[in-house]
Amino acid sequence: MQELIKKQSVILSSNLFPVVGIGASAGGLEAFKRFLGAIPKDSGIAYVLVQHLDPSRESVLPELLQKVTVIPVLEISDDVRVKPNHIYIIPSNKMLQANDGVLEITPRPSKTNNRLNLPIDLFFTSLAEVHRTHAIGIVLSGTASDGTKGLGAIKEGGGLTFAQDEASAAYEGMPQSAVKAGVVDFILPPEEMPGKLIELKNQIALTDEDLQNIPKQDEEVFAQILALLKKVRGTDFTYYKQATIRRRVFRRMAIQKTDSLADYYQSLSADTATLGMLYQDLLIPVTSFFRDQKVFQTLSGNVLKQILKTKPEGEPIRVWIAGCSSGQEAYSVAICLRECLEARQEVVQIFATDLNEVAIAKARSGLYSKTELDGVSQARIHTFFTKTEGSYRVNKNIRDMCLFAHHNFLKDPPFARVDLVSCRNVLIYMEPYLQKKALNTFHYALRPKGFLILGRSETTASVPDLFNVAEKLDKIFTPKAVPTRFISEASDFEPPTKIGKPREFPNEKVRTDFQKTADDLILGKYTPPGVVINEAMDIVHFRGNTSFFLEQGAGEPSHSLLKLAKEGLKYELRNL
Repeated sequence: MQELIKKQSVILSSNLFPVVGIGASAGGLEAFKRFLGAIPKDSGIAYVLVQHLDPSRESVLPELLQKVTVIPVLEISDDVRVKPNHIYIIPSNKMLQANDGVLEITPRPSKTNNRLNLPIDLFFTSLAEVHRTHAIGIVLSGTASDGTKGLGAIKEGGGLTFAQDEASAAYEGMPQSAVKAGVVDFILPPEEMPGKLIELKNQIALTDEDLQNIPKQDEEVFAQILALLKKVRGTDFTYYKQATIRRRVFRRMAIQKTDSLADYYQSLSADTATLGMLYQDLLIPVTSFFRDQKVFQTLSGNVLKQILKTKPEGEPIRVWIAGCSSGQEAYSVAICLRECLEARQEVVQIFATDLNEVAIAKARSGLYSKTELDGVSQARIHTFFTKTEGSYRVNKNIRDMCLFAHHNFLKDPPFARVDLVSCRNVLIYMEPYLQKKALNTFHYALRPKGFLILGRSETTASVPDLFNVAEKLDKIFTPKAVPTRFISEASDFEPPTKIGKPREFPNEKVRTDFQKTADDLILGKYTPPGVVINEAMDIVHFRGNTSFFLEQGAGEPSHSLLKLAKEGLKYELRNL
């Protein structure tokens, strides 16, 4: 599917009206009828229907569906321009993509490598690329999981997502797959969806400029929400892109059916679960295995080989995946490394970190559904995964290469002597101040001959003195030989003045940033080295230089404290 999308040159649409993609399979005709029958004549929204159709038969959907709605129902021909208050239907034996407000159809490819054609995922993903926050995805009745990955792309791009409720779906496979993947905002019967779309239309129509210039009283409430998130969850979103933050706050308000921003703040203050759901939404936990295949081809074909070639004998290969979400990126890199190493028993340490503790827990389990393995070849699934009760678990030799930990790379001390840092599609959500701070941290963490990989919309332009371009199209960089340092929160690297700074909480003793930074410096400089372990005595965090006490032995890498302890310590550690 990714290869099909790459064939077109994606241009962001200038259309300001929402475009709704609706996917269905078995049982979809009845669901389509119930949905279309509830659409008002002048909704101001365009609707595009994608159904699994028999490629050998002409579709009669346009004639059948025109009977239940007064809105024009059109079968898509070549390069149809999308208009509001119209319904468009994919022809049989075709695949559909969106590009700058134009619907483009291509011949349905033949099945190759036992991989399914997924027309809904293909269209939804292109819809997300082009229409971004004006894209809406709906998955109705059907079997299997087509549409799940596409809804994830729409949600990541700031759009809205719907799935048919289990009670009303003739076949619940497709909508339930999306719900279980955590990529659905609203679960409703089809006839209630158009009303919800109309209700949300004003929110969808908000531009980034609108969201930056909100009424003063709302500006103050947003500041209070950010202060609450910082106090309770420890993450400061002040210098993240505020249009994105505010759009996601409004999304959560809509899901909670709250009209007033002040009322929503009160519910966040009173209910930690509600605050937790907003926090999860702000972290945008969307990822996939081997995301952007071309990058991983370059990684395996060039970058990793250079790292192995220049690596001093006996030193471990160290990788940092910053913003690893639920682990697919880390495991993808681990698989590439395992393939490059072949039978060589090099020590590999992949530090995979994220703010999202829920995602980290999933990453540690290494358990993924078949849908989440889209992008992984059958050969790799056979070699690196084990089927477990309908899901797939990453094999232990790959899991043991990865150490997952909760970590904020904007304020926590970074890893050091790293050969490869991958931080993809994280910086795009930050304002320039934070981007520059993060890039300074990555430069500090990298070895002189290391590599940095960013997302395709990200760049090192804010720090031209720190990085050279190694692979321009794949956004791979190498560090320049200039001194740098880790910039802590209370350093002289000051943020710009920000209007509407978060309010302090009255009558509460709040620990200030400089106090925490001072404690971190004292602990790092004047206390003995150590490790943090879990109940299984596996190391989850290193503090200071532990090389006098711990070392990786020959064979597969391990995080077990007892296995890493040098001779003379193991007996005492067991007793302790």
